[in-house]
Amino acid sequence: MANRLYYGDNFAVLRESIADESVDLVYLDPPFNSNAGYNVLFKAPAGQKSEAQIEAFEDTWHWTNSAARAYDYVIHSKHTDAATMLKAMRSFLGENDMMAYLAMMAARLIELHRVLRPTGSLYLHCDPTASHYLKVLMDSIFKEFFQSELIWKRTSAHNSAKRWGPVHDVILFYTKSETFTWNSVYQDYSVKYIEAFYRHDDGDRRKFRLGDLTGAGIRKGESGAVWKGVDPTAKGRHWAPPRQFPGGDKLPKSTLAALDELDRIGRIFWPPSDGVPCFKRYLEDMKGRPAQDVIDDVFPLSARDRERLGYPTQKPLSLLQRIIEASSDPGDVVLDPFCGCGTTVHAAQKLERQWIGIDITHLAVSLIERRLKDAFPGIRFEVHGTPKDIGGARDLAARDKYQFQWWAVSLVDAVPQGGKKKGMDRGIDGLRWVRASPKDGDFEKVLVSVKGGENVGAAMVRDFKGTIEREGAVGGMFVTLAEPTREMTREAAAAGFFETSFGRHPKIQILTIAGLLAGQKPELPSPARGEGFKQAPKETGIEKQSKLKF
Repeated sequence: MANRLYYGDNFAVLRESIADESVDLVYLDPPFNSNAGYNVLFKAPAGQKSEAQIEAFEDTWHWTNSAARAYDYVIHSKHTDAATMLKAMRSFLGENDMMAYLAMMAARLIELHRVLRPTGSLYLHCDPTASHYLKVLMDSIFKEFFQSELIWKRTSAHNSAKRWGPVHDVILFYTKSETFTWNSVYQDYSVKYIEAFYRHDDGDRRKFRLGDLTGAGIRKGESGAVWKGVDPTAKGRHWAPPRQFPGGDKLPKSTLAALDELDRIGRIFWPPSDGVPCFKRYLEDMKGRPAQDVIDDVFPLSARDRERLGYPTQKPLSLLQRIIEASSDPGDVVLDPFCGCGTTVHAAQKLERQWIGIDITHLAVSLIERRLKDAFPGIRFEVHGTPKDIGGARDLAARDKYQFQWWAVSLVDAVPQGGKKKGMDRGIDGLRWVRASPKDGDFEKVLVSVKGGENVGAAMVRDFKGTIEREGAVGGMFVTLAEPTREMTREAAAAGFFETSFGRHPKIQILTIAGLLAGQKPELPSPARGEGFKQAPKETGIEKQSKLKF
């Protein structure tokens, strides 16, 4: 099975493209119904904010025909318990924004339950505004197979005038059956814990804590025998040499012989006064603290974090690695139906899992493609739902002009500019920074204008030329779905050239969608990768959770 990235509504993609019981692990981080508009901020190479923002998605939900259709799907599904619960919620909430959100989520949760293997797991990341409703919904779909409610401390502090500071998210962990994949993962011990318990060290500074060599209760035979002058039964105990340490499985089966061997290799601590000897449990032998349901050692991404790509809801890679490592095995299939900037698929690739990602914006799909290619040079994966030919491009332009613009801009290795509000783009649909010379910081900007209609003419090229001059850009790319007229070509040629240390380049280039799909490249210097989406750090290999530093 090839790794796959889908552009489209995840409900439709799940129903049409994901087979029953084909996925081992689902992680989803859907919009939280927080009534917030999220923007992706693009920055110039010098670090300043871009002149415009792109509206990646609006985290708003309303009772519309889409919500009503989702509700109807659940009511008529085979999940009668989910239908009953959703009816009760509608009776209680009415047809408000929260109900719209829950109806949309219920339909998707039913489909996610369908695609999970019997041994599969699902993690739903949400916040306290809707987690209680979502938990009840999931109880009705996943029955009694609730496993954990994880609390992730996503920020250190939050000012709130009349309530406790909201600093956490909720992650609900469900499985499809009582038999599911589980691998114990470990967190690093805190410095405070090490100082409190690992108070001893050998001459070579190997820290250790004291562990029992005995167990409760008196037993006969070797377990209750006197060893080196110590009688365990005097304290109501018996000998029980530990074997859960490196090499412990090779100890002699005989209890007394095992104690002799432990003493010989220096694993027994003898107290200075009379007392029961103890086992030396070295810090270096310990895997760490078993991961708990309160996650306070995975910190949110700071503005300067190398991992941060500029996506507003980006989660730390280490958080997803912990989840994936715990609930899947190498080769398993991991699905993220709201994959955003692709942290889940990145973590899955790093841990040698197969993956499927779905997002409803071309902006996210473009970002994920860049991220994966930067982090894993030579990676191969399939992208579905984006136009592959001129017919598909026309269809996208007719359905959603903004998604068409964002997709077309990605074909020329630029980043989108402007949003969905009329007049917001000022005639600029994209921006690409190029190097003017090998000198650090010497960049120039090239604008992108996208036309998805059939009626294009020379006047548009002249207007674009004026925009280029107004914005102080060195050039522009006029990307058109229709074939350019002869007058348009002449107008572009009349604009002349601009020069860099890398040569002369047309001031205005007319590029057709058909040509770009066929492999045509703009005549420009190499792009400055400091622009727009940040470059994801190159991965160097698998890093197990127990070795991660948070």
